[in-house]
Amino acid sequence: MSELINNSQERKTKLKELILKLHAGESQENVRHELMEGLKGIPYGEVVEVEQELISEGLPEEEVLRLCDAHSAVLEGHIDLSGSKDIPDGHPVDVMIQENKELKKVTFQISEMLEQLEYSKEALSQEQLMRMRGLFNSLTDVDKHYQRKEYLLFPYLEKEGITGPPKVMWGKHDEIRELIKGSIEILHTEDLSKEDLLASAEIILQPAIFGVEDMTLKEEEILFPMSMDKLSEADWYEISKQSLEIGYCLYDPLTEWTPEWADKQSINEAQKSGSHIQLPSGGFSAEELLCILNTLPVDITFVDKDDKVKFFNQSSDRIFQRNRAILNRDVRHCHPPASAHIVDKIIEDFRSGAQSSAPFWINKGGKFIHIEYFALRNEKGEYLGTLEVSHDLSHYRSLEGEQRILSYK
Repeated sequence: MSELINNSQERKTKLKELILKLHAGESQENVRHELMEGLKGIPYGEVVEVEQELISEGLPEEEVLRLCDAHSAVLEGHIDLSGSKDIPDGHPVDVMIQENKELKKVTFQISEMLEQLEYSKEALSQEQLMRMRGLFNSLTDVDKHYQRKEYLLFPYLEKEGITGPPKVMWGKHDEIRELIKGSIEILHTEDLSKEDLLASAEIILQPAIFGVEDMTLKEEEILFPMSMDKLSEADWYEISKQSLEIGYCLYDPLTEWTPEWADKQSINEAQKSGSHIQLPSGGFSAEELLCILNTLPVDITFVDKDDKVKFFNQSSDRIFQRNRAILNRDVRHCHPPASAHIVDKIIEDFRSGAQSSAPFWINKGGKFIHIEYFALRNEKGEYLGTLEVSHDLSHYRSLEGEQRILSYK
């Protein structure tokens, strides 16, 4: 046993030396070569311990943050995951891994588009620009993935004394958020040329997608295995129960994970059977309210005053399908980029009080669909959000005469 401890200490000492060489300006290639010569595989927990020790010994968190990408690049493929625990389907870590798969699909498409543009002799088309905007809009969903780490996972790690690495990772989250935001601003530049887009890609678009991809590696090779070791099932169950409040990223979990010892009542059922809701004109339980909303023959989506999607009903014959990945997402990013300016205009006019409703009607798949947006305001006239109501009117348009005799559908 003492031999194992000594070997672990020697590995950590060597790893610390290599990271400090990066700090001193040594090239990544030289450090990687030295790593391959001296360390075949490093247990994931030791990487976290070394980061924590470096911060404790006085290396500023800002400097660890600056070195984060460099030492991740050096360590890639050299972290030993053989001792990591199995992850059950639907477990919070499984959900985040599935989200990472979806994020990497988006970053791959962006990279592919940028490469095609670089080698194409054609000018940047409006269709290409719209598709690129749409892909980066999808990438903004990573914010919910990061928030669940920051507000649900990191506090539990801090209780275990792991404080440095979460702070460093949170710093990387903020960098990635800024890069994605900057990329979207560039893609909305008026009269953006292909040359300008490609020039900007090197500075901000590519670093944004690299940041997202690299974070998935940091999570899956270090953060998740270490978290599985440190947190109890009770901790994970609490994280799971609170996850929906923040929302999911480009993925809606197919399985609900519940530990064997926990109450078999599902998380969703527990939420439905909450306290009585009393309103001025009557009241009902949360379960009754949910049933009422899902029975209405219309699609309902609620967007709060901060422009985040907070609720949608789930009637059996919804016109526009929704999944829980849109919850807490900016409503602008739930619409095609070509119509984002219309969404902006509606919200601006509702918030200012200039307008209170905006109707549209379209023909879709042989159906005549009426869509209307309503401004929600309290008794003081303060803006609370927007309600979207969509209704298939095809059947009603075909009605003639009267029906006064009882007749079921």
